[in-house]
Parts: sequence; C-alpha cells; structure tokens
Amino acid sequence: MQIRSHSFPPRGPIPAEFAMGAPDGFGGNRNPHLAWDGAPEGTRSFALLCIDPDAPTDPSLAGKEGVEIPVEHPRGDFVHWAMADIPAEVREIAAGSCSDGVARGGKRQPPGPAGARQGLNDYTGWFAGDPDLGGDYLGYDGPYPPPNDRRVHRYFFRVFALDVATLELPQRFGAGDLLRAIQGHVLAEAAVYGTYTLNPDAAG
Repeated sequence: MQIRSHSFPPRGPIPAEFAMGAPDGFGGNRNPHLAWDGAPEGTRSFALLCIDPDAPTDPSLAGKEGVEIPVEHPRGDFVHWAMADIPAEVREIAAGSCSDGVARGGKRQPPGPAGARQGLNDYTGWFAGDPDLGGDYLGYDGPYPPPNDRRVHRYFFRVFALDVATLELPQRFGAGDLLRAIQGHVLAEAAVYGTYTLNPDAAG
C-alpha cells in the first residue's frame, strides 16, 4: 500500500497553508491532500494518524525567551490527527476538506469522510486551562513547532487498512485508543512524512 500527497513532497517541507503556526502568527491550518492505493483484499475500513515524533519532552522550553531547544533534546510524540472508520471505498482526502482555518477552542464537529470518526489531537492537552484557546481539539490541527527549536520537525501521515468496518473506541478517543483498537486488525500500512519549522536556523 502507498500513500502520497499533492500538498507537500515526500520528506519535503509542508507549506504554512497546512500548519497551525506561521512565522507571523497562525497559519492556514488546512489539512493536506492525501491519497492512497494498493489496499489489500478484505479491507473494510481505514484509520489515519498524523504524528510529530520530534516534540520536545520539556514543554516549558517552548517559546521561552533567550532559550534555544537543542537538536539533541529528548523528543516525544505530538498527535495532530486521529481518524477511524474511514469507509473502505475512500482513497483520497482533499486539501482543506477536514480543516480550513484555526478554530479557537477546537472544532466541535470537524468535517470528514461520511461515516468516519475523528478523535482528539494533542492541542487538547497543550491548550488546557488557556482561557482563549482551551477546549477539545478534534480532527486535524497542523504543525506549530516551537520557534526556538533547533530541530526540523517531521510529520508522519500513516494510513492503516483494517479488516473491520468499525473500531471499538470510546466516544472521546485519541491516538493511543486508536492504536490499541487496531491491534490484530491491520492488513497493511503506508506512511509519508513532511517537515516543518518556524526557526530559520533549524537543522534536521
């Protein structure tokens, strides 16, 4: 199975149009185009994740004045998108069809393929307690790496072909719930990543 995007080149830069953060504030926060093919026989649904594995593990450093986060700083995952129960006939998601702009407090009912369910992304925890931005962030919200981070972040879009039409998930689910639910049901997986940074001096 293969996955591709018209919105960014494989392992290449993601335009600010598809990011939550831009050098001068918020970006376009549109979801990128994605398309996949080569799903195996018996595929009954797809699941989709977008994860940044390069998030600093000490969030207090993000944007801290006078501090640069070094490339070798310990990293962890930051989830930008989790979607389940994508119908088996779907092979493409158009750019901007699931997210188009920043919704303060998160999108209540993000659009997407008919029948699909979208989970919480990690901005839910990141903005928790913020009076202006706090809320449940469902669906896609794009890159917003710390502007003082020396590392170029990678954003992995992963699609899973599954042998079930519906996953057993809680009503409020995240990427961890989705990854546990697909265990034993994955027929194939494909991934592609793009890169993004807000630091002109960042390195890979």
